[in-house]
Amino acid sequence: MLRNTMTLLLGLCVLMSAAACDRQTPDVVYIPKNTGNPYFDAVTSGFQRAARETGVSFQMLGPAQAGAITQLPMLKDQVQRGVKVIAISPNSPDALNTAIDDARARGVKVITVDADLTGNEDRRDAAVLQVDFDLVGPHLLELLGKHIDYEGEFAILSATTDAPNQRHWIGGLLRALADNPRYARMKHLETAYGDDNDQKSLTQCEALLTKYPSLRGIISPTTVGVAACAQAVKSAGVYPGGPTARGKGVVVVGLGMPSAMRGYIKDGIVPAVALWDPANMGHVAGHLAAGLINGTIKPAVGTSFDVPGLGPREFREKMIVIAGPLLEFNKENVDQYRF
Repeated sequence: MLRNTMTLLLGLCVLMSAAACDRQTPDVVYIPKNTGNPYFDAVTSGFQRAARETGVSFQMLGPAQAGAITQLPMLKDQVQRGVKVIAISPNSPDALNTAIDDARARGVKVITVDADLTGNEDRRDAAVLQVDFDLVGPHLLELLGKHIDYEGEFAILSATTDAPNQRHWIGGLLRALADNPRYARMKHLETAYGDDNDQKSLTQCEALLTKYPSLRGIISPTTVGVAACAQAVKSAGVYPGGPTARGKGVVVVGLGMPSAMRGYIKDGIVPAVALWDPANMGHVAGHLAAGLINGTIKPAVGTSFDVPGLGPREFREKMIVIAGPLLEFNKENVDQYRF
């Protein structure tokens, strides 16, 4: 029994800074939307780097499946453990509110990462978001548009129905579709949801291909979803130039990690995807968490803090910090990126 306990503690220390391995309760805990997701593994690596640089202890834990309330038990448990900062990528902007209120009432600092408590921003201390959210949806629409000559029917494959970041991006995308005459010949048919689950996302995409024979494109603003869509069009042979493509074929774009999408891009299955560097986002959030703990960072609009290797990051309205720019990965540059 003692041997098993020591093995468990040693395993946790891999996720903590070396100086804090003798402490069972970490200073900072990160709760991603779900585990087993390479995207959130990359975010975690940024937190780990920040922990090494600042000397705080760190642990990541999360639910196996993304869902509105799947993070709730972990959030409550970490408050009981006495952690100092909880960083969370919320699956819902509303479902965690009571638990977050309780955490802050007990003196725990709460940072949202990658997704925000949209409409409930006053419930957390700060947010570290990937890029300017208002730019993501229009960028993805333009990315699809230029690869289908701004003409044709398209569908969207998202994560969960409650996912605040995807809801924001899709809203911006649809507004750009309605307002910009450049997209007058493009038509949105449906938004499907794969819950950021590999198999469900694949099944949902296959259903879209069957339901809409005239489909020209799919936009998936989720790394799990875009990879599933790429696999679906590859297996069906309906990508541009594919053996069973109808007309010009189905173009897939979205938010994707270059490591996961490299093969699809280089083989011509997918023309391009966009994303930010998720490790940098975790790095920024980790330094913010450490600053909140030691008192060197006090969130206020217009103030900033430095992140080694990245430079200053400023607090915007609603205490939002933008981690970095949106990047685009295509056949010419995808080999330059390792995340």
